[in-house]
Amino acid sequence: MTMTTQTSSRSALRWAISDVLVLAHRNLIALMRIPVALVFSIIQPIMFVILFRYVFGGAIHTGTNYVNYLIPGILVQTTIFGSVSTAIGLAEDLQKGLIERFRALPMARMAVLAGRTISDLARNVMVLLVITGVGMLVGFRPSGGVVAYVQASLLMLSFAYALSWGFAFVGLAAPTSEAAQAMTFPLIFPLTFASAIFVPVQSMPSWLQGFATHQPVSVTAEAVRGLMLGTPHGWGTYETMLWALGAVAILGPLAVRKFRQAIK
Repeated sequence: MTMTTQTSSRSALRWAISDVLVLAHRNLIALMRIPVALVFSIIQPIMFVILFRYVFGGAIHTGTNYVNYLIPGILVQTTIFGSVSTAIGLAEDLQKGLIERFRALPMARMAVLAGRTISDLARNVMVLLVITGVGMLVGFRPSGGVVAYVQASLLMLSFAYALSWGFAFVGLAAPTSEAAQAMTFPLIFPLTFASAIFVPVQSMPSWLQGFATHQPVSVTAEAVRGLMLGTPHGWGTYETMLWALGAVAILGPLAVRKFRQAIK
């Protein structure tokens, strides 16, 4: 490879990264200009915290302080629900013709998808910090330490980011943003509620335990919980990383292919 070719490749990469960051910034500005959407994305997990902490918590036995069991699971659920906004945002952009306008601009095509997923990742970080603060107010004490908390946060954010690429496919396939939202919930509800987020898997019927134990949301929740509380969690961290890498490897190309079809 000649020096001219290397320089050209580096320049193209810099422009692509710049395009991604510009679109991510644009999406975050749009979010801040509609604060109601951000507020409601925070209110929902807060309601789950209050409901399970003070209404159902007394009836759920986990062998440990239930609030310490609950909050890591709520954080995982919150980041997963946050990745749904990728589908809704892309469906809105497609419906309004904004993606068609991007097509006419001299920009990297992958910037639309990458910018959306990165902005939704940043939004997840903000919500995660808020819900952690709420958890601390209701008694959550992550005894694993600050470093373990950061590791757990990076783990769940990586998993949610991987799911964003699958939801990007859904958003591009949906005719409207409302349809995109309706299409995502049948996918995430069985995974989040038939999992170890709210209750131990051992408390579920025997026919459900196999699925609940090995499905990716349970694996992620147990890994995050183990890191935050400083308790053994086996190979959960590595299994979660494998699930995330597998999701990106499979869902990423599907989303890219669907995006190419959408802009033809």
